Amino acid sequence: MLAATTLALGLGGFGVAQIAGSPDAFAAPPGEKDVTAVMFEWSFASIARECTTKLGPLGYGYVQVSPPQEHIQGSQWWTSYQPVSYKIAGRLGDRTAFADMVATCHAAGVKVVVDTVINHMSAGSGTGTGGTAYSKYNYPGVYSDADFHGCRNAIHDYTNRSNVQDCELVNLSDLNTGSDYVRGKIAGYMNDLTSLGVDGFRIDAAKHMSAADLTGIKAKLTNPGAYWKQEAIYGAGEAVQPAEYTGSGDVQEFRFAFDLKRVFLNENLAYLSNLGASWGYLPSNQAAVFVDNHDTERNDSTLNYTDGSAYTLAQVFTLAWPFGAPDVNSGYEFSNHDAGPPNGGTVNACYTDGWKCQHAWRQIGNMVGFRNTVRGTAVTNWWSNGGDQIAFGRGNKGYVAINHEGGSLTRTFQTSLPAGTYCDVQHGDPTSGGGCTGTTYTVNASGQFSATIAPGEAVALYVGASGPAPSPSVSSPSPTPSGTATAGAGFNLTAATSYGQNIFVVGNQAALGSWAPASAIPLSATAYPVWKATVSLPAGTAFQYKYIRKNADGSVTWESGGNRTATVPSSGQVALNDSWR
Repeated sequence: MLAATTLALGLGGFGVAQIAGSPDAFAAPPGEKDVTAVMFEWSFASIARECTTKLGPLGYGYVQVSPPQEHIQGSQWWTSYQPVSYKIAGRLGDRTAFADMVATCHAAGVKVVVDTVINHMSAGSGTGTGGTAYSKYNYPGVYSDADFHGCRNAIHDYTNRSNVQDCELVNLSDLNTGSDYVRGKIAGYMNDLTSLGVDGFRIDAAKHMSAADLTGIKAKLTNPGAYWKQEAIYGAGEAVQPAEYTGSGDVQEFRFAFDLKRVFLNENLAYLSNLGASWGYLPSNQAAVFVDNHDTERNDSTLNYTDGSAYTLAQVFTLAWPFGAPDVNSGYEFSNHDAGPPNGGTVNACYTDGWKCQHAWRQIGNMVGFRNTVRGTAVTNWWSNGGDQIAFGRGNKGYVAINHEGGSLTRTFQTSLPAGTYCDVQHGDPTSGGGCTGTTYTVNASGQFSATIAPGEAVALYVGASGPAPSPSVSSPSPTPSGTATAGAGFNLTAATSYGQNIFVVGNQAALGSWAPASAIPLSATAYPVWKATVSLPAGTAFQYKYIRKNADGSVTWESGGNRTATVPSSGQVALNDSWR
């Protein structure tokens, strides 16, 4: 858990809800979509729009929303985790906005999970975001002093079960969840959310309540089979362990995220060939997995958006790998641990005001469709170079290759895919007409295809994402002999795009397509919103160029302004750092 001085709480994830002695319980029928976009501190109105424009079309099964209940005032993100009542009256929107969001997301095919704070109330006194006057241990109309545990000290000994579950998490007033009255109040709040259409709950700080208490609360729900996931962080030698909670629901497997960081930054991806329960994790059907969440990205215990391609490739791996049910954290840039959401949670547009929108990055968002397609298939055709280049299939439904090394990977890959032409969803979007906006590869009758994959990039193919004809991977330059540098230009364009749009560069040289949009050079979005490509040109070449945006329907938009100009130096490359205009 986090330091007491931060007053910060944790966030969990989920897989397949399970009640002891009963079969797996799903909020959606078995076999359907299991990826959740965790829209951390997004306003309800912003989430509603995103369900329609991105989450539904990309195939996300769920969206997780931050706590909607009334909380203490303040700009910090963690104020959302200090409730003062069970009214829907937080900074992210009122009851009407919440209900509208649920209905809109459902219409887009996306179910809604609520981050639910039921272990505690606030740490102090004041007036809440909905106008409720409160003091610690006294929340009018809801709780009085007798409803809280008698231990009024901060938790300090994680080897002591009573200290963990009866004392105060970072000095927050700790509810006595063993009380039938308290359980009834909590269940009443959750039932109210259910009446508004909520499909499931993420239980914040589950580790700080006994499993029996949580089972007792769940028994009071009008929909006890709702999707249910619990935050219970593993700690070696601790009194409370995640496995205790699998009887009432799924548990977030923090070890998965911790191990991904270690392997991606310090070890070899080749080690991931058996990642899962054999590493000591919970069973796959009881585990929620993630690359980062709002706590871990801030305390640096996992990868986060500042880790560049390592972060993106870890997301690709997680969505392709058959373990657990993945959460994709989608938050905002922060300069300090406590920084609250830009604009109070209103997202005017992705990639503006610091909103990162990881759920919509092509390399991540398009892997949701991959995962939905390969669901239920085993790993096939595992390959590695023994280091940081790996590839594997998912039955005869999909195949992914990941290059986490400093040089290009050129190889003929063996798959179990049917022969055909496939859209590389890492570098293009499949279109409704069976086409692809970017790079495609042909798999031959033997299940093989050849590709050159640039450093820090991946290739992902799956059945149903096809293209009309193969094309080379222009974003994957050929290896350069050690000690030499290929003459040319490195294009780095900052540009925001919508789903289905791609950026290209075109210019007055044959290597730049001779001003023909059909021959323009596609830029890679691996570092989105920066689009990148490297083009070889003779030393000393003076050239003109412009960027174009190709839309999903094939139409082309040229950037405004006159032609850009540059000159290749006598040795090496000219680095061009531009912004769309």
